[in-house]
Parts: sequence; C-alpha cells; structure tokens
Amino acid sequence: MKNKHKILVIDDEPEITDIVKAFLANAGYEVIVENSPVNAVEKAKKSKPNLVLLDIMMPFMDGYEVCAALKKEPDTTDIPVLFLTGKDANDDGGRVFESGGDLFVKKPFSCERLLQMVKMVLMSVAK
Repeated sequence: MKNKHKILVIDDEPEITDIVKAFLANAGYEVIVENSPVNAVEKAKKSKPNLVLLDIMMPFMDGYEVCAALKKEPDTTDIPVLFLTGKDANDDGGRVFESGGDLFVKKPFSCERLLQMVKMVLMSVAK
C-alpha cells in the first residue's frame, strides 16, 4: 500500500537527510530533501509537502527562522512542522511552538520513534 503523503526534510547534514529519507521512503512516504535552510521555504512552496521535518541548529538560518518564514507564507502556513533537534525541551524555552512548530523529536532518535511521530502528526491534520 503506497502512502501519498509527501514529507520535506530540512537539515544541513546530508548524512541525516539521507538516513531519514531512506527510512521514510521505505515506509511508503514520498520524501524531498533540502540541505540549505536558505532555500527551504522556496522548496516547500514548490513541492507542497504534507509535513516538514526541520532541524533547529543550522548555519545562516536556524530552524526557528525557517519555521516562522514557512508560517508567514500563504502557500506553506498550514503545513505542520516537526522539529528534529539535539536541544532539550527545557533549553528550548517554548521556541518550537512560538515559531509555529507542532512537535519535536530529540536527536539522536530511533527511526521507529520518528515514524510514530510522523504518523501522529499526519493523522492529526488529515482532512
């Protein structure tokens, strides 16, 4: 059974995006990758994903800035954002949610845990 959901993975580390892409594609998702946070909003507008997986710690633009920019764009404002972060919830101070994020998964994470979170977010926004 092929899943029609499209997921955009934004992380400046190609090793991370390769692993996440392979795992989620194997689970039946269509996966698009962007390693530049600067190009992330444009990529999201073009690809119209059902979900964005977003790293926080990136050069030039952090994940909070990318998420806030996604939420300002009419084409991407409704796309749920799941942060992938090495930060602890207590260090974050609520910035994940202030910037418009829906959930976050702490690195290092198991692929199974990530898949559970992806399914949960996609089910919660299913139309």
